[in-house]
Amino acid sequence: MLSSPSAHRDTFTRDHLPPADLWPTIEFTTPDLRYPERLNAATELIDVPASTFGADRPALRTPGGETWTYGELRTRADQVAQVLTEDLGLLPGQRVMLRSPNNPWTVAAWLGVLKAGGVVVTTMAALRARELTPIAERTRPSIALVDHRFAGDVYTVRDTALPSLKVMEYGGAGPDDLLARAAAKSGEFTDVETSADDVALLGPTSGSTGVPKITMHFHRDILSIDSTFSRHVLKPAADDLFACTAPLAFTFGLGMLAVFPLRAGACSLLTETAPPLQLAEIVEREGVTVLATAPTAYRAILREGREHLLAGLRAGVSAGEHMPRGVWEQLRDRIGLRVIDGIGATEMLHIFISAAGDEIRPGATGKPVPGFRATILGPDGSELGPGEPGRLGVIGPVGCRYLDDARQASYVVNGWNVTGDIFSRDEDGYFYYHSRSDNMIVSSGYNIGGPEVEAAIDTHPDVLESAVVARPDAERGSVVCAFVVLREGVTGDAAKAQEIQRHVKQLLAPYKYPRDVRFRDSLPRNASGKLQHFALRRLVEAEHAAEPAAEASTAVRREELA
Repeated sequence: MLSSPSAHRDTFTRDHLPPADLWPTIEFTTPDLRYPERLNAATELIDVPASTFGADRPALRTPGGETWTYGELRTRADQVAQVLTEDLGLLPGQRVMLRSPNNPWTVAAWLGVLKAGGVVVTTMAALRARELTPIAERTRPSIALVDHRFAGDVYTVRDTALPSLKVMEYGGAGPDDLLARAAAKSGEFTDVETSADDVALLGPTSGSTGVPKITMHFHRDILSIDSTFSRHVLKPAADDLFACTAPLAFTFGLGMLAVFPLRAGACSLLTETAPPLQLAEIVEREGVTVLATAPTAYRAILREGREHLLAGLRAGVSAGEHMPRGVWEQLRDRIGLRVIDGIGATEMLHIFISAAGDEIRPGATGKPVPGFRATILGPDGSELGPGEPGRLGVIGPVGCRYLDDARQASYVVNGWNVTGDIFSRDEDGYFYYHSRSDNMIVSSGYNIGGPEVEAAIDTHPDVLESAVVARPDAERGSVVCAFVVLREGVTGDAAKAQEIQRHVKQLLAPYKYPRDVRFRDSLPRNASGKLQHFALRRLVEAEHAAEPAAEASTAVRREELA
């Protein structure tokens, strides 16, 4: 399964790959997917484009007016690699945790880690210490490069769980800041000759259980997503300006903001935060030509009648959740924008089913991207025919490899990557989304594990137990709905609901908090005492079908299940 000797002196990642018999089938079915045995993705992403397209060409921009050229990005990535190896003692194969919103130095740090032969552990700035700790314990980073504004939680992780972790901040004013250290370096670095199948990236995903799963991606995988979705569906040009609302810590954001534009010689506009209306204004003002965001943002822009601000887009991409047909048709009819829908997964690194232009069939997610194939699986793992809904299975040049995790055996079925999504396909090979098959809540493009939210709620001193399900929502697709049983003598009212919401926000990334809190005397259980989430799902789905609920930050109710 592994093609060549590793360049990693620290062998942690190869040692913790899943057993070969649990790997999915890996296929390289197009000429673009042929790679040499020795390959460093960072070399291909910045050194090659700087030489091919010109070092003076803009590579990164910010709405504040900052611009980095390809030459400047290459130099700063090399300087980061020098700091990591010369000052911090990084060895090839050791892990480096990154924590930051989207900004140019985050891209330089990401590239610098790969150049030095390190393995990037991507984390979102929104995560709290409670969420970072299990990621750090599983991946064992030796170094953390952290935006100085978000360093507190990383120090907590170091002090409580990983005392050997070296933390270096960046963006601050201190003499030991990464920017100051980098400025003292020559910017001349010889990239480590990693193997194409050396691990380059560890991508955490909470999964449906709340216990972090760590996906493992090779250097060749990073280039494969460009050689499939980007090259055959998105088709970027060197004069494109990309924008994406997903963080670089999401593989969707990583592809749209770094991999795809850099490989094409294009430019990426990095925004640390951009609510939908501000995003639309940025798109028009900055001249963005390729926008990637979740359906939630497109819906909000349409609702406010600001879709004309997107009229200059050459391409709009939607992923993270299902794109409603009505939203797609409004954008097409009002401004002529035929949004490219798609489905991807952290396990697969990026989008593997999609369509663009005349290949789009409204209501369908699309067809397998060149380099991938897909099928629909029944309960017994057999392939189903057209029109029959079942579990989506995918095979391609990338696939699920969890770091030392028994859940590998359930994600891979007979060589297929089984994503947890229910789809059907028609006679023409188009795939149609139905629902999730697990306890994952998909809200505004974010995957939220219900058990993780339950565990946070249950730490509140007034809570006896809780159950979390997805509640259908017109704006966000779904929102987190929590059914809560309080200890005796505590009143479940709006104030208590808001208190619980604040409590969860302190423990978890804010997007995971329950927008709908409902107080109950008990939770439904079967004869053996197992909590029946399905009964609660039926309740909220029935409410939605009878009378679609308006968005509300809090709903406080006492009601019994029929």
